[in-house]
Amino acid sequence: MIDPLQASSRLAGAGLEAQSMRLRIVSENIANAQSTGKTAGADPYARKTITFRSEFDHAIGSASVKVKEIGTDRAPFQVTYDPGNPAADENGYVKMPNVNMLVEMADMREANRSYEANLQMMKQTRSMISSLIDLLRGA
Repeated sequence: MIDPLQASSRLAGAGLEAQSMRLRIVSENIANAQSTGKTAGADPYARKTITFRSEFDHAIGSASVKVKEIGTDRAPFQVTYDPGNPAADENGYVKMPNVNMLVEMADMREANRSYEANLQMMKQTRSMISSLIDLLRGA
């Protein structure tokens, strides 16, 4: 078992890693929100999802967060009429990605706030370690 300061650093690090991956997935979704298929009638970019799991970390004696899987959203693709698009089918309809920008922006904001909270926890832990070292020097 490691000391509480190391444990809190380790927990914050796991949270930072998980939220960083979540931000990467959200960024990919936003970047591909208008990516159609390459050929007529082809499927466009499919929104990616991320799932987390709680995992017991024996070294710190507490639960931690890990990425469980990166999946694909099974929501139907949006269809728009755009006969001039190279990805349009014979009726002029184009399948558009199943990416909802409002959902992605909300996910990005939540992930960013969680990332900042874990970063603040890391900073507080470092501050406590620094204070402990200062106390030990004075003793």
